[in-house]
Amino acid sequence: MERSPLHQQVDTLPEMVETMLDGLVTAVRHTLTPALCQKITRVFTTGCGDSYFAPLNAELAFEQLARLPYEPMTAMQFARYAVGFLPETGRGSNLVLAVSVSGGVSRTVEALSLARQAGAVAVAITGIPDGPLARAAEWVVETAVPPLPAELQGLIVPGTRSYVASQLALYLCAIQLGEHRGHLSRAAANKLRRELAHTADLMAQTIALSDKATRQAAEAWHDADQFVFCGAGPNYGTALFSAAKVLEASGDTAVAQDTEEWAHLQYFGRQVDTPTVFIGAGGWDEGRALELVTAAKTIGRRVAAVAPQGSALANHPELDFVWETAALSRAEGPPSRECFSSLLTCLPGTLFAAYRAQSIDEPYFRGFSGGRSVEGGGGISRIRDSEQITEFRR
Repeated sequence: MERSPLHQQVDTLPEMVETMLDGLVTAVRHTLTPALCQKITRVFTTGCGDSYFAPLNAELAFEQLARLPYEPMTAMQFARYAVGFLPETGRGSNLVLAVSVSGGVSRTVEALSLARQAGAVAVAITGIPDGPLARAAEWVVETAVPPLPAELQGLIVPGTRSYVASQLALYLCAIQLGEHRGHLSRAAANKLRRELAHTADLMAQTIALSDKATRQAAEAWHDADQFVFCGAGPNYGTALFSAAKVLEASGDTAVAQDTEEWAHLQYFGRQVDTPTVFIGAGGWDEGRALELVTAAKTIGRRVAAVAPQGSALANHPELDFVWETAALSRAEGPPSRECFSSLLTCLPGTLFAAYRAQSIDEPYFRGFSGGRSVEGGGGISRIRDSEQITEFRR
């Protein structure tokens, strides 16, 4: 089967990580200075769509590596309901990282503007350093991705490259805060940065490992019209991202759920054979994921797992498909730790979305037809020109 534009974008990701990492390290160091880091007592992150899923996945990294309380919120939640109630721990003690690849999403611009008004340190993580979000910020971490190959330029494809760039920037922010707040030594922080650099190789391995199985699943599940993706901890955002790629690529109903919450809710779904994907990194959630694969199969679900090669979840005997991610032992090189795992686990679901759209011959984003418009990312949805409030509410 020919590689679709979405497949080809996934194929560019390892090289993109190699190309971008050093520049991102420098940008984060310039923004999160030692003096600023030492004042921070709490981190808030905000964004919309993929730019919310990436911050959601970064929670474990900030709490584990920087030892700071961390609250990811959608831009709507933060701007309209939370910003007026930031902890009163002194001006500059709350750090707000607002993520928007385009730099022009109204809710995210609103959120960062109000955060600054509320006395927080306002940082934009964006690919457009002179856009509306950057103008609302005190500091900007630029995440502009390198140009695509000529044959892919100008195509409108579900986002993958910008999502990975946002994840890298957030993980580097967590490391920087950990280092300058004294939780990580310089040597430990630099080791973590090298691990992120090594992720490029692990991504290439993951694409090779999972490509065939995701194609086979798309073929076997051709009759399905809804899909469920489950993840926990640093991969709940991966479940949301994977479901979003299916929705954007093929238009199918795709739902994301917390791994435990699946047992409380989707377990009772009437449609017996709904394809269900459990996403894990061989970490703290693995025991529960193993139990739920058995539960899902017992009630008739068609089940796949995203799991590290050689892990217990990858070797579950009842799985229909295993979408493997790379896993190296310490003897072979730096391992992919759980807090960074979403850089790998996001790949199989995206490959599946690409194969699903290809198999049913569905245009990405429905070709922006039926009243939709490509202008402004959706026309009538007004995600880039909707009304913004100018004062936070209490």
